Amino acid sequence: MSPVRTRRRLKVVVPVTALAVIAASVVTSPVTGTRAATTTRAAAALAGDPLPCRSPGRAKPTVVLVHGAWADASSWNGEVSSLQQAGYVVRALANPLRGLTTDAASVADFLRTVSGPIVLVGHSYGGSVITNAAAGVPNVKALVYVDAAAPDIGETTGGLSGRDSALSKDPASLYDRVSYPGASRGVKDLYLKQDTFVRSFASDLPRDTAVRLWASQRPASTIAFSTPSKAAAWKTIPSWYFISTGDRIITPSSERFMARRARSKVTEFPGGSHLTLVSNPDAVTEVIGSAICSVR
Repeated sequence: MSPVRTRRRLKVVVPVTALAVIAASVVTSPVTGTRAATTTRAAAALAGDPLPCRSPGRAKPTVVLVHGAWADASSWNGEVSSLQQAGYVVRALANPLRGLTTDAASVADFLRTVSGPIVLVGHSYGGSVITNAAAGVPNVKALVYVDAAAPDIGETTGGLSGRDSALSKDPASLYDRVSYPGASRGVKDLYLKQDTFVRSFASDLPRDTAVRLWASQRPASTIAFSTPSKAAAWKTIPSWYFISTGDRIITPSSERFMARRARSKVTEFPGGSHLTLVSNPDAVTEVIGSAICSVR
């Protein structure tokens, strides 16, 4: 997925660390009621070093990115490019999308091969995956949720989309259901129908781009959305939350609820969509940078 770069103003609900030096004003947080910084996209910093917090002796984490359903690792292309230019090792993993327990185990197995600290980032269903994968992996030092689910133990990804989510409609109008080898009885792969993908999933992208991404989407098993979470790594690992106010798949109100209980540092992006990581990767990279700056 190719990034579409535009400029927006970010509302940082809980102030970020080093990147907050470019804050333009102070507002009242709609989530926590605390004062918080409102910043522009860190254009000046990104033009040189997007992570000005770096200093001698600071640990340099590996950034691991986990995509969500109906997407693939290329959805992180913009973020990967910026982080690599800043000199970071970054890996965008292929999320199997077969089921939460096995997907999380797959990611956890990879994390255990990484030496040194890790900043673990998840988009959409990938948020549920990192919530489980990070449990028991001590070198994961920060979690970043990008328009993502962050379940508690026993919760399902499908139950966290929000009452007003586009996914709350009749499933027959949302998905094409396809059998796959080895699936249990009644389990199917789900593909988003074109209208749902273009209008709700990728609503801030040019139509031709959205249609191309719809055509190349990866399906997700129904098990991915119905399996209860076995862990909640955000209870012990510091977290950051990027919320697009135009997200129609996981609603901003649902994300605010999850961010509040996780005590996440929250950044709200005005507008956007469920694919803001594709349309505005610099804004997402800025939040990842804040998590990186926390690692010592």
